[in-house]
Amino acid sequence: MTVGGAPSAPISEGTGAQPVAAGAAGAAGATGATGGKGVAGSPSSRHRWRYLPHQANASGIVGLAGGVVALLWTGSDGYRQSLLILGCMYSLVAIGMYVPFVLTGTLSMAYSAYAAIGGYTIAILFEKAGWPLWVGWFVAPFIAAVVAVVLGVVTRRVSGFYLVAVTLLFAEAFSTFVQSNTTLAGGARGFPGLPTLTFFGWSPTVVQFGIAAVALVCVVAYLVDRLRQSPWGILVRTMREVPHAVEASGVRVSWMRVVALAVGAMIGSLAGSLFVSSVHAVNPLTFTLNLVFIAVFMPVVGGVGTAWGCVVGAAVITELTLNFSAVGQGGLLIVSIGVLVILLVAPRGIVGYIDVARKWVTRTVQQLATKRTTRHD
Repeated sequence: MTVGGAPSAPISEGTGAQPVAAGAAGAAGATGATGGKGVAGSPSSRHRWRYLPHQANASGIVGLAGGVVALLWTGSDGYRQSLLILGCMYSLVAIGMYVPFVLTGTLSMAYSAYAAIGGYTIAILFEKAGWPLWVGWFVAPFIAAVVAVVLGVVTRRVSGFYLVAVTLLFAEAFSTFVQSNTTLAGGARGFPGLPTLTFFGWSPTVVQFGIAAVALVCVVAYLVDRLRQSPWGILVRTMREVPHAVEASGVRVSWMRVVALAVGAMIGSLAGSLFVSSVHAVNPLTFTLNLVFIAVFMPVVGGVGTAWGCVVGAAVITELTLNFSAVGQGGLLIVSIGVLVILLVAPRGIVGYIDVARKWVTRTVQQLATKRTTRHD
């Protein structure tokens, strides 16, 4: 299921360094990194920020509508419900990778380990401590964040190919650890036969669990999209383009990357908890490196300009690889070719060009309305 290797250069959101850098000066001032007011206090900055919440709200409404469509498509069909959960898991992994990869230009390939942490945490807490599964949902993100911080501190002076290699080795070492540790992680057998997720005696049905999974993805995508448009998001995006300028303003670039890695790891662990709660089992083969090799291209397919591109990319890739019978076993090949074409001729991705079409329609309608008003006068 390997799609291909990781890109050697960070993916750009389609904006140059200067526009992002202009916003980052204000972001640094707002966070107190430089002690000054920065650009954020200027009228043009206030005018720009006035519309960012409306853009995020529009994206959230469209994402929520997409989630409703996905639930209607799923219905009560068992196979489609399993596809829905798998697509939600891919979406969360892709969003988790989106935070450090697209925003800061730091590509970590350890997300199979973070997802495994999410799955194994709920299983271990249930089997060893007798705690309900939902407790593990809250514990796993913090464990994954701690692991990501430790890994980020160790590799904070490493970037590019070397960071990819180190994180790949860590993911493989983690898989070997859980496979060989029979006392804590159950060894190669793992933890089969986990119970259904319950909350104080109430257990959701399969349909209700699917609704909750879609809601979780929508909430996480919306929050990450708002985070991208926040002063912190502008700062880290500038850090990706002109790190030396950000460093000169008093911001520790390496530690900002560690924070981004921790946030991404927390989201990745939710993907593992979601999937294990659905299939009621986890073992060393549940989360492999193939998951990362596929998820890393989902933002590219959907569009790196927004976190919702991860969700769209996950839906497209899940459909092509698992549910599109017209291509048989060639779905992954089509995805590989599609990623190459998108990188070469359509870097905005699906969501990016949908947004371009929306703006063109809006502009055309406004021009027609203006012409009609002029003729009427």
